Amino acid sequence: MTQVLIAGAGPTGLVLALRLARHGISFRIIDQNKGPGESSRALVVHARTLEFYRQLGFADELVELGIKMKSIHLLENGQEKAELELADLGAGLSPFPFILSLAQDVHEQFLVKKLEQQGFEVEWETELISFTDDGENVQAVIRKHGKEESARFDYICGCDGAHSTVRKALNFDFPGGTYEELFYVADVKAADDGVQKDGFYMFIDKGGFCAFIPVRTTGMRRVVGIVPKEMRISQDLSFENLRPIVEKQVGLSILDVNWFSTYRVHHRVSEHFRKGRAFIAGDAGHIHSPAGGQGMNTGIGDAVNLSWKLAAVLKGKADPDILDTYETERIAFARLLVSTTDRAFQPLVGRGIQSKLIRKVLFPIVIPALLKLSNARKRAFNLLSQTRIHYRGSKISDGKAGYIHGGDRLPWVKTNSGDNYEPLKSMEWQIHVYGEASQDLQEFAVAKDVELVEFEWNSEIAKAGFEQDAVYWVRPDGHVGFAFGKGRDQEVRDFILK
Repeated sequence: MTQVLIAGAGPTGLVLALRLARHGISFRIIDQNKGPGESSRALVVHARTLEFYRQLGFADELVELGIKMKSIHLLENGQEKAELELADLGAGLSPFPFILSLAQDVHEQFLVKKLEQQGFEVEWETELISFTDDGENVQAVIRKHGKEESARFDYICGCDGAHSTVRKALNFDFPGGTYEELFYVADVKAADDGVQKDGFYMFIDKGGFCAFIPVRTTGMRRVVGIVPKEMRISQDLSFENLRPIVEKQVGLSILDVNWFSTYRVHHRVSEHFRKGRAFIAGDAGHIHSPAGGQGMNTGIGDAVNLSWKLAAVLKGKADPDILDTYETERIAFARLLVSTTDRAFQPLVGRGIQSKLIRKVLFPIVIPALLKLSNARKRAFNLLSQTRIHYRGSKISDGKAGYIHGGDRLPWVKTNSGDNYEPLKSMEWQIHVYGEASQDLQEFAVAKDVELVEFEWNSEIAKAGFEQDAVYWVRPDGHVGFAFGKGRDQEVRDFILK
């Protein structure tokens, strides 16, 4: 019997499949579409996602396909008001200290290829019709190329988008709302006038805002803006209707249009992410404004969190209760994300005095000044890159050593032999000691067949917040599970063996 059914082959489902494959878990991944997406959609790949991809061995390869964003330019009525430097925003915080722009269709095709290289294929034109959970297995009805079949699985995960069949079958409420504005999005080729190819441009005028973003190395740009009220009732709105407005805002002639669509922005979080043997992840569980490019990256984070826990249970290495921590850890972040992206998005679309002040003062004057400060740049990077996500309070998080708590993302540091993220490629629990491990701990690690990694102590490690000779149990997703100070080996043993 196949162990996991993954419904949906967007980035969330594909990453879940890739991680399960590395853990040796059998799965089927299905999608009702004919193949990977053919439009750019989500653009931003953040550092935390690239850190997860490094564990899989292909982060650098993916980076080569995208564009490292070097700056944000804010323009009002055609005049540049501020430039925010993004290059190496997270220097010293991550092996990927930048924001990467990469079209989602290229991203998806890349992930599909990686899955195929491991001998797995997405079952395209295959739809989940229904499923039942009898407490022991999941019985799913699947329609493939027009023919229905019934199959059993240990677990099912709905990575099937905002209209998720899995979420609806579980009867989860999906509370939230929708912004009243109608947005347009297009991938275009503009006249070449020396506009920076690795810069994000934000144009603001009395007509609203327009974003102009590099999307492909071929020179295509993403244009995003608000459809004027008088055009929103049109049944056949096209880019040609908006062309005069767009060209005036960006100050460029649009030569070609590769893709155009309109949409409304929603902000919702499902009431639960799990029921019995069924889970939801990605847009099936949370949707929010595009501010900060968080959506796709959050879905990928869901997949990473769930994958190692499913693998541990299916291999008999963990009690099934550990699966409860998927919802508690990920839903808390999803709710926080919806709240913060709402607050960031409102000033862009708002018509009130406060929104106008933010656009005229905070964006062009205050933020650029702050981003010249080292601490502010670090805070901005941690906020955007999702490296700030932690699971303190989770039942599989405990302890504190130095400034690092159980549940925190393992701080990235350079070491004498490279960096402390290289061992994470094992995607298994491991023990890190920054300094020297006690003989007792070494014997314990050998007896329990747990990898123990020692790093020579240096000033950079101290600066990152580690405690010398302390014990850090690192989870398969690169978060610290348990942190205990020197001389507390017995507490580690007692906690792990409970």
